[in-house]
Amino acid sequence: MNRLALALALTLAAPPALAQAVTLTLPGAVARALATGPDVTTARANLQKAQATLRAAQADPTSIITTLTQAQQGAAAAAATLAGTKLNVAQTVINQYLAAFEGAGSVTLNEAQVRLDERNLQIAQARLRARVATQLDVNRAQTSLNQNRQELANARAQLPVLEAQLARTLGLNTGTDLRLASPPTPPKLSLTLAALQSGLEGRLPTLVQASQAAEFAALQVRLADNDYTPVRTLQDARVALENARRNLEGAQRAANTGVRDAYRAVQDAQERVDLARQSLANAQTSLTQAQARLKAGTAAAVEVQQAQVQAQQASFAVTQAQDNLWRSLAALSVASGTDVTGLVR
Repeated sequence: MNRLALALALTLAAPPALAQAVTLTLPGAVARALATGPDVTTARANLQKAQATLRAAQADPTSIITTLTQAQQGAAAAAATLAGTKLNVAQTVINQYLAAFEGAGSVTLNEAQVRLDERNLQIAQARLRARVATQLDVNRAQTSLNQNRQELANARAQLPVLEAQLARTLGLNTGTDLRLASPPTPPKLSLTLAALQSGLEGRLPTLVQASQAAEFAALQVRLADNDYTPVRTLQDARVALENARRNLEGAQRAANTGVRDAYRAVQDAQERVDLARQSLANAQTSLTQAQARLKAGTAAAVEVQQAQVQAQQASFAVTQAQDNLWRSLAALSVASGTDVTGLVR
């Protein structure tokens, strides 16, 4: 056997390398993306470039006012873009992290449901043999089992896809074994709607640009309003200023509406967390009662198993409600240009 063939044989015989295991928390995942993510890195580099351009314009005694103004606006726009990019990246990571975490939870919950369906099918078959149930009862139990087995298969198939999306965003290697910790409790929203809507033109990149366009157009009008500039030039500058102001007003209305809608969504999500917790408390009480009846001999083991699955479902519903609150907070952060998640540094 030549060396090439030997090397190939050894390679094929070698066991596959174990996937690298990475344990993540939601705050840690966001911090990682903000520190090393390509979008944030690019926006940070653009800000440094704009700031260097501004320093050069300020240091140059021959810089005219339009050049200096454009340099100042460029630096301010780059700063707003960096801040907005961080919020957008954080939203992406939050959504992907929660999707992967819920995906794992769906697998666990579906496994419990399948075990319950298998038990129910066994009971239906036993009852049929005892002639206290019909074939239809067995068929229904079998259909329920088949449906939930398919749900389980789908959940298992989706999980690696969801984890791969998160890994790619975080710059982790393909096939990384992600181990996601439970997301922390979402923070309470302390800012009012009015506070979040105030100063949007200085935070949102689109509004910053629209505001700067109006300011620069006003500067052009001032520079043309004299006795040595053609009247036509002044008229064109005034038309441009009117257009820029209309664009700014439209952007401001859209931004305020977006913040209001996102704020309402957060309030709704907070209420749904409370409702889910109430349902969980009821399910846990039902489970405790079923266990007590089983001990007293007035309930069957399958009834306890049913109550256990219902408690798991209620617990997962709380997780989903809290996750939706996280998503709503991230969306409000992007809409308002203000971090309300507490995760963006």
